[in-house]
Amino acid sequence: MDTLSYKTISANRATVKKEWVVVDATDQILGRLGSKVAKLLRGKYKPEFTPHVDCGDNVIIINAEKIKITGNKMTEKIYYSYSGYPGGQKQATPASILAKPNGAEKLIRKVVKGMLPKTKLGDKILHNLYIYEGSEHKQEAQQPKAIDINLLK
Repeated sequence: MDTLSYKTISANRATVKKEWVVVDATDQILGRLGSKVAKLLRGKYKPEFTPHVDCGDNVIIINAEKIKITGNKMTEKIYYSYSGYPGGQKQATPASILAKPNGAEKLIRKVVKGMLPKTKLGDKILHNLYIYEGSEHKQEAQQPKAIDINLLK
């Protein structure tokens, strides 16, 4: 077997094939949905995955207001944020975030952001996520394909 004939293929911006996918969040558990969407955004389901390149798909999440949160996490889980000033620590529960306008969108974006790399690349990848609380979205021109998130591992 000639092992020198095998080459590691490293994707770059010109060779990456980005697709548009639609994910329906109806009756999906928040954390499991977030981890699978983060993998889609990152490109980990593709064979040509390269860690330092944005090779993931553009993901559209519809029906964001119909997500589920299991157990007592709706009231007992706390998200902390700190402004950097004395006394600037704030806390929010998923219930308080969902009570605000566009709350479901903010909560899903917060969850997915926590599962992406904390780098410039992670910030760029997060711009490929589009979240809508209803079943309609604005990206019909890109002809996105609907995928079943439960079939992904």
